[in-house]
Amino acid sequence: MTRAASLPGAASLEQPAPAGKNTTGTARIAGVGTATSEQSYSQAEVLDLFAITDPKVRSVFLNSAIERRFLAVPPRGADGTPRAEAQGELLAKHKRLALDMGARAVRACLADSGLDLADIDYLCCVTTTGFLTPGLSAHLMRAMGMRSGTSRVDVVGMGCNAGLNALNATAGWAVANPGKVAVMLCTEACSAAYVIDSTLRTAVVNSLFGDGAAAVALVADPPDAAHGPPVVAPDPGSPRILGFASHLISEAIDAMRYDWDDGQGKFSFYLDPNVPYVVGANAEQVVDRLLGAAGLRRSDVRHWLVHSGGKKVIDAVRINLGLTRHDVRHTTGVLRDYGNLSSSSFLFSYERLLTERAARPGDHGVLMTMGPGSTIETALVQW
Repeated sequence: MTRAASLPGAASLEQPAPAGKNTTGTARIAGVGTATSEQSYSQAEVLDLFAITDPKVRSVFLNSAIERRFLAVPPRGADGTPRAEAQGELLAKHKRLALDMGARAVRACLADSGLDLADIDYLCCVTTTGFLTPGLSAHLMRAMGMRSGTSRVDVVGMGCNAGLNALNATAGWAVANPGKVAVMLCTEACSAAYVIDSTLRTAVVNSLFGDGAAAVALVADPPDAAHGPPVVAPDPGSPRILGFASHLISEAIDAMRYDWDDGQGKFSFYLDPNVPYVVGANAEQVVDRLLGAAGLRRSDVRHWLVHSGGKKVIDAVRINLGLTRHDVRHTTGVLRDYGNLSSSSFLFSYERLLTERAARPGDHGVLMTMGPGSTIETALVQW
């Protein structure tokens, strides 16, 4: 682990600073890491595996803009097809997958950041695909051998938008504790949250989600670097988090939700078919509010990392914000190769952007997630 005196300052966390203004006390993203479950399947392979022959259901799967997803399929029944798992089995699967993927994502994040496990001072774990008490953070700390004094919090049940909700809280902790390392982990075992029936509603959900986890490490400079404590030194080229903006579409509170299915004896996810249009219609105001606080316009944003919610959701956001297909190439690429990874999706896109090496010093980027509430979450970053 490298300790250094200071890094260049950045804008206040609470609100983005006007463009060009340089202040101190902002969190930087020091590194990122991702992981998936072990096996990936094409959409055609999933249909064949579950012996799905209904033409309408097959059409939903094969026209989803998804080529492959990582899934942990159920054990096979007597007829050779995967059998439905009871809710208790799904909870056990969630714990196993979430811990395995989560630990690998955290290790990859630390390697990318040049940090060690012992450097983690705060851990925020995000999941919507299962429930644990004690929370996932406690189980992960024990499984990975983290220091017992590590502060932690669990964000449960917020859905696909939760990654930015948690990033906001994690960045706030980092700013309040300059020089200390905060890690946020989104780990979603979507294979542990499903029902199988003959409805098109269920077909849409089952065609969409995949297993994945992603972690980021955050470190903030002290407000007065000349007199503050030593800090962990992330790459000077790593982006600063300038601010956040949220938008709750309260009239669509039931558009995305978990319902208990008495017939199935487990939870069933409901996704309203109008979600793409509702999200798209509300995207402009929250993005413009985010950018307006920083004195920016949409044309000032070089990089757009939008949640891979589905083909129609991505198109609705792109059209309403006036973005090009190139602007959302990482989003569509993640959807194609992984499906919808719930809260971790936007960090898979962020990792792809970094791999592309397209970001330059001074570039601004917008992160956007959408999920139950219905909610749109946004963040502004600058390299």
